[in-house]
Amino acid sequence: MSLRVVFSVALALFGCERDATPRGGAPGGWQVAETFQVGAQAYVRALAHDAHSHTLWVGTSLGALAVDSATGDIRATYTRENGLANEYVFTALVDKRGDAWLGTNGGGVARLHDKKWQVYFPMHGLADYWVYSLAEHPDGHLWIGTWAGVSVLDPVTGKMQNYLKELVNEWVYGIAIDGQARVWLATEGGVNRWDGKQWQAWTHQQGVGAPNAQSLPFSANTGLGTRSRHNLNVLVDGSASYNPNYVFCIRAAADGKVWAGTWGGGVSVFDGTQWKNFTTADGLAGDIVYAMTQAEDGAWWFGTDQGVSRYDGKQWTTLGKAQGLADQHVYAVLAVGAEVWVGTREGVAHIKFR
Repeated sequence: MSLRVVFSVALALFGCERDATPRGGAPGGWQVAETFQVGAQAYVRALAHDAHSHTLWVGTSLGALAVDSATGDIRATYTRENGLANEYVFTALVDKRGDAWLGTNGGGVARLHDKKWQVYFPMHGLADYWVYSLAEHPDGHLWIGTWAGVSVLDPVTGKMQNYLKELVNEWVYGIAIDGQARVWLATEGGVNRWDGKQWQAWTHQQGVGAPNAQSLPFSANTGLGTRSRHNLNVLVDGSASYNPNYVFCIRAAADGKVWAGTWGGGVSVFDGTQWKNFTTADGLAGDIVYAMTQAEDGAWWFGTDQGVSRYDGKQWTTLGKAQGLADQHVYAVLAVGAEVWVGTREGVAHIKFR
């Protein structure tokens, strides 16, 4: 069966198999209010929201969906036939202009402007075809994380500047911009920061990622992508693994702290001086943290290999398959107002406070 046919089936599932029956909640009043199935062969890797048009962008391994965030109706679907260079969407962003950006697995980065897609490849200056993170800087430049460093694009001129040798590792999976306009990168080898003048790096040796308290086997595989030694498996001989220098995601908080999700080392938070780590021993659902978001109430939501956890600074709340998630691996989380959208393998969940 072709990718086009498979994705058509997945779209039909998303549109027809919307389940608005509230699931069992978790302590604290949060529950999965409704779910949307995208098909057994689809991974939901990216979520982004356009508040102006009330459009939820859902990036999957079989293409992208533009969904009405109020009704759940599909507004548009995008695959290679609709302008993408590759269907596997790993990251999504809506910029201040209202343009949508999709980073793909081997198909560069695509920009939807005036209802037309423009795709950027290495021939246009992009560092690599594999794009896994996006962030818009206050100066209007787009930072693009790839498997060969990070590219900085001026959307007006189309010019790009690339950074590679300056980084602690070339595989860039997350980008965050803090309140001082500094750029933070989550890489396979640790965390980088660019303050506009110089680069700085932090690794597990400097406190990123908790110690291996469970004596898990070390894995050199990144758990993402399709290149040699990079795939979707985060297990070693069927068991959970550990690679604390590998940072899946990073976010900057309004209070100046920076949060990073690691592989096996839980979630780490930097206060400007040192890193502090939270793991399953503290209440986190799983120690492999794929994604994170901060809601308008200040609470953090973490997508892990064992469900999604909410942390308000004091209390942890976890939702998993028993509470309605399609799969325990939560690859994308997005706060829209007081509500949260969660992307997993096979589906999207809408979480509300009951």
